[in-house]
Amino acid sequence: MKKKMYIIPLFIPHLGCPFKCVFCNQNSITGQQQEITEEYVRQTIETHLKTLPRDAEIEVSFFGGSFTGIPQDMQNLYLGIAKEYLDKGKIDAIRLSTRPDYIDTEILQNLKRYEVSIIELGVQSMDEEVLLKSRRGHTSEDVVKAVNLIRQYDFKLGLQIMIGLPGDNLEKSLNTAYKIVELKPDFVRIYPTLVIKNTYLERMYKKGRFFPLTLQEAVEISKKMYIIFIKNNIDVIRIGLQTTENINYNKDIVAGPFHPAMGQLVESSVILDILLKVFEDKNIRDTNVTIFSNERRISTIIGQKKFNKLFLEKKYNVKMEFTILNSLTDDKVVVCIDKKIMRISITDFIKNNF
Repeated sequence: MKKKMYIIPLFIPHLGCPFKCVFCNQNSITGQQQEITEEYVRQTIETHLKTLPRDAEIEVSFFGGSFTGIPQDMQNLYLGIAKEYLDKGKIDAIRLSTRPDYIDTEILQNLKRYEVSIIELGVQSMDEEVLLKSRRGHTSEDVVKAVNLIRQYDFKLGLQIMIGLPGDNLEKSLNTAYKIVELKPDFVRIYPTLVIKNTYLERMYKKGRFFPLTLQEAVEISKKMYIIFIKNNIDVIRIGLQTTENINYNKDIVAGPFHPAMGQLVESSVILDILLKVFEDKNIRDTNVTIFSNERRISTIIGQKKFNKLFLEKKYNVKMEFTILNSLTDDKVVVCIDKKIMRISITDFIKNNF
């Protein structure tokens, strides 16, 4: 059985960032205000290790800034501490996030010395106008060059994308997705743009120069991108910012498509599309339908506030029941109609039908 993955997060807000992107207030996004000292890094790792099961897969992950842009001695200090735990077998991997324009041969050779396993690049968009209007300070060509270099050194690669940035639209977001597919990352994250306090984007929003996506628009665009990535064997490991003390309405979010379970909304919408196609193809109406899933996925299939269940019952005049069957993997769903059984792989269905 595959070990459960746990991440020990170490946030380094704004360290190494040469630009102030219009959307960015890293202290709010990460909830991090504390100075990043050697003591803080060790204490954070030790505190997490005390609570994690010993048979788990554990990563130390440096998030929040542009790690490879910070001074070399600071990089080496942080990485050296993480590598101590790696060498002792207390953790299994080291991960970091950085900018595409802060990748070169010397940087990657240094990361290899400290046995970094995973690099995530904040790409955000592959559209030049969007990058310029968002004040990213890099181009799409910088992304391509960085990815090619990283591949030469055999790191696991993740790319982070934002939708709904200034100048963005559905077509540009999908074009970004297709260009990301060409780069063949191991995984991606999708973040709908939020208006955060004390950012230039907040000023744009209040002056009527920026209009964030609605929640429904963000779900639909994220879903289309999700399907593109799944069809091309690229894992989507997160959709939407994680809720923190500050990342919430009535806190530091001014506007935008925030939801504490954005990923579930997107996956639930994908599953509804799958079930709609099954119902249409099999002409399922006026009958009883039972859907089996494991405990982790059952609420996603039913939908937020039972949306999927109620929608299907009304549209097809069916009576729907949902039953937990934990022998099923997250990817598997069993649909039972009048004693006829359909076994569905969500991933295979997406690849073959969407």
